[in-house]
Amino acid sequence: MTRLGFEYKIVDKMANIGGVVLQMVNDNSYVECLVESKASPAISFLKYLCLIFAVIFFILAFLFGLGIPGLILCVAAGIGYHFASLNASIEYEYQYCDREIAVDKILNKSSRKRVGAYSVEHIEAMAPSRSYHLDEFKNKTYKVVDYSSKNKDAQPDPTYTIYYDGKEKLILEPTQEFVDAVKAVAPRKVFKD
Repeated sequence: MTRLGFEYKIVDKMANIGGVVLQMVNDNSYVECLVESKASPAISFLKYLCLIFAVIFFILAFLFGLGIPGLILCVAAGIGYHFASLNASIEYEYQYCDREIAVDKILNKSSRKRVGAYSVEHIEAMAPSRSYHLDEFKNKTYKVVDYSSKNKDAQPDPTYTIYYDGKEKLILEPTQEFVDAVKAVAPRKVFKD
């Protein structure tokens, strides 16, 4: 059954009551997209440096009699390695649901943290990063938040820029389905060029 642009499907028949449960389905109501971010060389270098220091302090503690201070330094270097390896593998997940864009940061494919939630009503403009639609925002100062893969060599440029609430400039790498879902809600603010 179709009514007002939504599709109704019969999901389940209730045996005792004899009623029918209808579920409202809109294809663009929930979209998610996962982007793997490129690790910075400094983080990768720090990760291996901490590992080397952990091994050196472990050997110094037992073979050369450095004792307890050597073990403490070994543990500190091991903790540094742990946190550096978490930040060496970062993924961003964009979720669009109920007129809201949520961005989660996934560290080392194990730890998830919500880093931002953005209401579509407060978006000033969303367009490809090199679009002429964003020219009017270039002379203003915004806090830049980059949730993209940070791959500068990708052709064509897959990033989209969102100017949000007069304060932030968000850089995302959404799929076409994600852009279409946001455009369906805010057609005058989202441009595809």
